[in-house]
Amino acid sequence: MTTKQLSGPDAMFLHMELDGFPMLVGGAAIYDPSTSPDGVVRFTDILAMFESRLDRSPIFRRKLAEVPFNLDQPYWVDDPDFDLGYHLRHIGLPRPGDWRQFCNQIAELHSRPLDFGRPLWEAYIIEGLDNVDRFPPACFALYLKVHHCAIDGASGQTFIGAFNDVSPIPETAHPPRPWKPGKAPSNISMLTRAYLNGLRKPGQMLGMGKSMLASRKRVKEGLEAGAFQALGKIPTTRFNGELSAKRVVDATKFDFDSLRRIKNSVAGATINDVVLTIVGGALRKYLQEKAELPEQSLVTGCPVNVRDETEKDREGNMIAVMTTSLCTDVENPMERLQKVHAEALNAKAHLQAQGARAMVDFSESVPSALQAMTMKVLAAARIPEKNVLMNVTVTNVPGSPVQLYLCGAQIVDSFGLGPLTPGMGLFHTVNSLVMNNKGTVTLAFISCRDVMPDPEFYTECIETSYRELCAACLPRKARTAKKKAR
Repeated sequence: MTTKQLSGPDAMFLHMELDGFPMLVGGAAIYDPSTSPDGVVRFTDILAMFESRLDRSPIFRRKLAEVPFNLDQPYWVDDPDFDLGYHLRHIGLPRPGDWRQFCNQIAELHSRPLDFGRPLWEAYIIEGLDNVDRFPPACFALYLKVHHCAIDGASGQTFIGAFNDVSPIPETAHPPRPWKPGKAPSNISMLTRAYLNGLRKPGQMLGMGKSMLASRKRVKEGLEAGAFQALGKIPTTRFNGELSAKRVVDATKFDFDSLRRIKNSVAGATINDVVLTIVGGALRKYLQEKAELPEQSLVTGCPVNVRDETEKDREGNMIAVMTTSLCTDVENPMERLQKVHAEALNAKAHLQAQGARAMVDFSESVPSALQAMTMKVLAAARIPEKNVLMNVTVTNVPGSPVQLYLCGAQIVDSFGLGPLTPGMGLFHTVNSLVMNNKGTVTLAFISCRDVMPDPEFYTECIETSYRELCAACLPRKARTAKKKAR
């Protein structure tokens, strides 16, 4: 791999890493080894497969090299001491190996920061899942975590494709290609480039200033013309206060055809609208039970991929964040879906007026040291808790449109996970999955144990919200029972 400097957005996610808040994206996939040629998949098979495919993604063997005094964005460089055995590990759940133990194990792994002296990923093969409902016998899981500075949801699919196949017959194994790590840049060369990049920063910031003024003008004109409306007051909830490093995880899943039929009950609605409606109903129920439901609707942040056609294969991060109402103030499920759809259209128009790529361009123009200092100052002053910009996050991560296999083992379930940040303690990930040529949508979440000590109850709220939406939107004969992830 040739040396590559981090982009502004990638560096921003690096600087967002704080004590107790590892900036990790990832998730878990569960595999049934009965479809493999031998009916059994051994850890040594998986290790050999990974070793033979390390050249398929630069993420595997590259680590960070920081510029002295943080005068410029860090660089990706080859790790001459790369050790696959460190990054790919084998563990087992203690008996009885049920769903709750599995979720607790994933939550604990996702709470641990990565070693910044090594490539920023880790994978765990987890066995002992025999008492997880709906999992076939002898299943195993692959939990993967990668630092957000390396990938976003869209670019992460290329990384995942490096070790998954579209056939139960694995590709013919080839001996690992000889690999020689590239030479890392010297401090002198990095400082020289930092000086040259620094000369460009004033011009970039001037251009960014003009862009921001134009954006403000477009937003003002749009608001005056009634093209869209500003979000109302954002309430403060238990998810927006002080958070600890303790995590909880859970997931549930829905039949894609059922979500599609719900979507079709409201003209113009999308699958995303349906999921946001389910989440809004779940949060309404959860906070009602705690006697904490605010009068104003909760607001979610929704990461949006801003790549154009020429950038679809670009590595790293290319995302903006759209904020929209979850309509938690609406009790009727059908009315909530209608309002969520209208609010989403409003949010998209607002984001377009702002400029969807504005955050990407802004992060490119801000010096690295200033980025890092700003993140630390904001966290130390607890600004995210005092000025709530969103209550929760809901992100839609594209999944594979075809059935996937690992060493011949068929994937039978999966869910994604994102990071928590100061003042934002509930992150949902929506992920599509193909199993036996049938589409499934998984909704997973990660939260702080101190603010959500009862993740099972929140999952019940999600499932109840879904059933109520089905009852409100679908004819009785067309309702399809939801499949649970547990």
